Amino acid sequence: MTRRRTLPTAPVSPTANALPWRPLAASRPAMTPPWWRWVASRDSLTARLIDAGNGRTFRVRLLDQRLGRPRTDEARALGLAPGRHAWLREVALCLEERPWVVARSVAPLARLRGSRLAHLGERSLGSWLFRQPDLERSPIEVTAAPAPFHPAPGPWGRRSVFRHGRFAVLVQEFFLDAMADELGLPAR
Repeated sequence: MTRRRTLPTAPVSPTANALPWRPLAASRPAMTPPWWRWVASRDSLTARLIDAGNGRTFRVRLLDQRLGRPRTDEARALGLAPGRHAWLREVALCLEERPWVVARSVAPLARLRGSRLAHLGERSLGSWLFRQPDLERSPIEVTAAPAPFHPAPGPWGRRSVFRHGRFAVLVQEFFLDAMADELGLPAR
């Protein structure tokens, strides 16, 4: 089910609700080796979660999908002018219905034509992205801030921009404490 929210009408401040993202290498000293293997991986997170689940049922739960204004840091990462609308999608990546990761994707409207992203529903964006032969991925950035769109806490978030031809999407993934508990990962 797609939930729709009203688009905000107030102007967006250039520094409003921006998250503190840092280059991946700058976060390595603060990160344990088990977390580094998850956060620094450049392969499909969906595939890694399925493997780590050892046969448990994997599911993408759609939390929200709409057109709206991205946060300031998201617009900057995509090179969007402040206040421009984008396609926004928020999901929980679950094993046995328990969220392990929450993700937020942001794509400029001008580059969405023909991508069919609006019809993903509860399918993984990563399963589509990683099948594209010309996929390019920007360097990974990391934050210790919690996901601003989901209440469950977690130790790390990461993001990067994926490009496929003219298409571009910012993918932000926040690892949750539930995943750490299940896999026996340290708090940080």
